[in-house]
Amino acid sequence: MEIADVYINSTRLVNSISLTHIRYLYTAIDWTSRMICIKGARGVGKTTLMLQYIKSTFQASEKAIYISLDDLWFTEHRLIDLAEYHYLHGGTHLFVDEVHRYPYDNWAQELKNIYDRYPGFSIIFTGSSLLQIDFSVADLSRRCVFYTLQGLSFREFLRFEGKGDFPAFSLDQILNNHVSISTDIASQTTIIPAFEEYLRYGYYPFYKETLVSYQLRLQQVITTILENDLPAVEKVEYISIKKMKRLLVLVSQMVPFTPNMTKVGESIEAPRQSVIRMFQILERAALFIMLYSGKDNIRQLVKPEKVYLDNTNLMYALSSSSDIGNIRETFFANQLKQRHEITFSGQGDFRIDDTYTFEVGGKTKTFEQIKGISDSYLAIDNVEYGTGNRIPLWLFGFLY
Repeated sequence: MEIADVYINSTRLVNSISLTHIRYLYTAIDWTSRMICIKGARGVGKTTLMLQYIKSTFQASEKAIYISLDDLWFTEHRLIDLAEYHYLHGGTHLFVDEVHRYPYDNWAQELKNIYDRYPGFSIIFTGSSLLQIDFSVADLSRRCVFYTLQGLSFREFLRFEGKGDFPAFSLDQILNNHVSISTDIASQTTIIPAFEEYLRYGYYPFYKETLVSYQLRLQQVITTILENDLPAVEKVEYISIKKMKRLLVLVSQMVPFTPNMTKVGESIEAPRQSVIRMFQILERAALFIMLYSGKDNIRQLVKPEKVYLDNTNLMYALSSSSDIGNIRETFFANQLKQRHEITFSGQGDFRIDDTYTFEVGGKTKTFEQIKGISDSYLAIDNVEYGTGNRIPLWLFGFLY
C-alpha cells in the first residue's frame, strides 16, 4: 500500500460523510488547539465528528488528512513517517483515529515528537474510553486538550428524527423552569412515544443505519470493545473477557444492581479482587455506571453502592426482561453524568453535585422517601409536564 492510497482513502471517507447531523461536542471543541484528544465509547460518533470537521473546514484541500491506526499501512510504517511526509508536502492537520489500536507501543511518544518537531502542525486524535494516558511517558498533559464524546442525548435524538430542534438547558434551568420548558417542547412534538423509542434504540448514532438489526449490531459493538479494544490497552486474559460478558448480562437483569462482590464472584467464578477490577474496567469502557457514597474518596479500594449499565440501549440489547425502574434510573444517571457528579444517596436514588437529591419513578411516585430533605426532587416517567418539584423524567435528556 503506497502513501498515495492513504490520501485517497482519506478523501473518499471525507467525501462520503454527511453534515446533516452535527453532535453537541462539535461546537464545544477549540479546534485551534494544536493537539486535541477526543475520547469516548465505541459507536458514539468520534470518527464522524472528525470527518465532518475536515469536510466543513478544508473542503477539497489536502492540508488535512484522516487515518485510522488500525490501517494496514501501519504494519510497515510509523505514524511519524506519515506526519513527516504530510508536513513536507504542505499539510497542516493530521486526524488520527483509534490511537489505542496502533501496532506499536509508543504512540504517545510519537505524538509528542510530532508536536515538538513540526511547528504549527496540528494533531487531532481519538481513543477508546478505556484509554488511560500515562502523562509521565510523553508529557502530553501540557500539550493536549481532552474532550469526551457521549452518546446521543434525548434532545439530539429528537433532532436526528426530525421531531424538533430544541436548545440544551442547564440543570438549574430545568429545576427552576421545568413547567414552561416542558410545556413548550411537548406542544411541538409527541414526547412520550419518542422517549420510549429513544430508550430502546436512540443512544448510539448508528441506529440510523441499522434500525432493524440495531440490537444485534450493539451486541457486536460490546464484543469488539471487550475482545479488541480492551486487550489493546490492558493486560487481560481471554477467560476474564468471557467473565466480563457474563457480568454484563447479570447486571442487565438486576433491579437495579447492588453488588455483593463475593456472590458475584461465585456467579462468574472469579475471586473478589478480580471482580472489583472487572467492574472498574467495564466502567472505563463506558459499559457501566457505578455509584459510590460521597464519602468514598479512594474508589479503587471499595465496592460501588450501585451499578447500572451505561445506557438503556445496552439493557434492551442484553436482556429481554429489563426492569422498568432500572431503565428509568439508568437513563437519569446516563444523562446527568455528562456534566455533573453523581453519587449514591442513602435517601432517594441519586445525589447530584452534593447538593440535589433525586428520586426516580412513575406517575404514582411520592416524596415519602425524600421527605424533609432540602433541594429534593422527583423525576417522573410517563408525564408530559410537571408541577413544583415533580419534573418529567424525559426533560433530563436536554442537558446536552
